[in-house]
Amino acid sequence: MSVNKEIKRVTTHTLQEMKNRGEKIAMLTAYDYSMAAIVDEAGIDIILVGDSASNVMAGHETTLPITLDQMIYHASSVVRAAKRALVTVDLPFGSYQGNSKEALNSAIRIMKEAGAHAVKIEGGIEISESVTRILTAGIPVMGHLGLTPQSIYKFGTYTVRAREQAEAEKLREDAMKLQELGCFAIVLEKIPAQLAKEVSEMLTIPTIGIGGGQHCNGQVLVIHDMLGINKGFKPRFLRQYANLNDVINGAVKNYVSDVKAQDFPNDTEQY
Repeated sequence: MSVNKEIKRVTTHTLQEMKNRGEKIAMLTAYDYSMAAIVDEAGIDIILVGDSASNVMAGHETTLPITLDQMIYHASSVVRAAKRALVTVDLPFGSYQGNSKEALNSAIRIMKEAGAHAVKIEGGIEISESVTRILTAGIPVMGHLGLTPQSIYKFGTYTVRAREQAEAEKLREDAMKLQELGCFAIVLEKIPAQLAKEVSEMLTIPTIGIGGGQHCNGQVLVIHDMLGINKGFKPRFLRQYANLNDVINGAVKNYVSDVKAQDFPNDTEQY
């Protein structure tokens, strides 16, 4: 007799317990139903519906052009697939900055229309009003510090952040502030490993690194990068777990040549 083992949904509480007992948190992005189903089934803890969809799904140079409606479309596709993972969705550029009322409305739309479990928002002390407002509505918030891609034009470069003492100090203060406000976790992107270690040990909530070194409480990568679907993007922090670009390219070439050679479909592949 097979026992139907019920899959337990990962919650913000689960993540906190994981940090407390020293278990690392695995997070990956996904933007569509089919990919999210594979990722969820493989045992990922958090699926991030990232505004990186702007780059990998839509072909934009930055994350700025993607709209709230587009994020909701991607998120709802992912939510329909995720049976176990906590689905966190990026608030896109322009949907929360400078206006906490708009931030709350954006977060509510993501939760209501997409059925997501949490939102992620970039920035520190300067967005505290928005974070507070969203949390007051009972919506879990994940923070994001270090390299914040939505501010790329301010930085002017995608290089490592917080190498200088002043910026490192601000990052520490921002991290403490986000925790104090009630964020359940913070992504640390492209900062020195030593700083990420200090912040991870200083906070009681989990940190998730992307280019933040091994001492973060979890790690996140963009799925298209780690599966080798994207060619040419090879930062130091990326470990490529497959080379799907070549696999897919090869499959398509074989299909094209079979069609041209009238080898596909054959007798057994027709009615």
